[in-house]
Amino acid sequence: MYAKQYEVTLPADYDMGIIRKRVADFGHILDNRAGLGLKAYVIRERGVNGSPVNQYAPFYLWNDTGAMSHFLVGGGGFQGIIRDFGRPAVHHWTGIASHMGLSRGATPKAASRRLTKIVVDSDPTGMGVTHLIQNEIDKLNDLAQRDGVHTAALAVDPFHWQLMRFILWEHAVPEAEDTTERYEVLHLSTPHLSDLPEGRHW
Repeated sequence: MYAKQYEVTLPADYDMGIIRKRVADFGHILDNRAGLGLKAYVIRERGVNGSPVNQYAPFYLWNDTGAMSHFLVGGGGFQGIIRDFGRPAVHHWTGIASHMGLSRGATPKAASRRLTKIVVDSDPTGMGVTHLIQNEIDKLNDLAQRDGVHTAALAVDPFHWQLMRFILWEHAVPEAEDTTERYEVLHLSTPHLSDLPEGRHW
């Protein structure tokens, strides 16, 4: 599994109805995309759920990195974003774990993302990071058992040494949830969701 997300930050007075219409008109295009586990068409609106910005921030979980590369640089779809918004930086993370939630059969309306910096390992054996990751995997498994969770995923960026946890929720993100971003889900494409590996990825 490979996670990818780009963030298109829009002007403070931007009409987010434009993004809503864009997704309503074209969100179905990736509903059958080969190699794609899921794409969550997510937004943040300035002043909603504590967001300081208007933002369009699609999130992907890919089963096939070749299909991801084709989408990104092979003319497979990303050129539409570049044409309409310019070329955003694309965040990417290597998958660590993913879980099907109790609400997998529902249509999620919200999502949360938590970014956590992995501090320099002070353990002389070098196993400190391993223990940290296992603890996060255990937490992810527990989260997936909560009511309202559709999908939960954990991934790592080993360049910036950052953990990313992304959760799709059937309803709103719980108030007490530990997050750095809260999103509204406008559409979810799940062409090969069942092919995402369950549990820890090694």
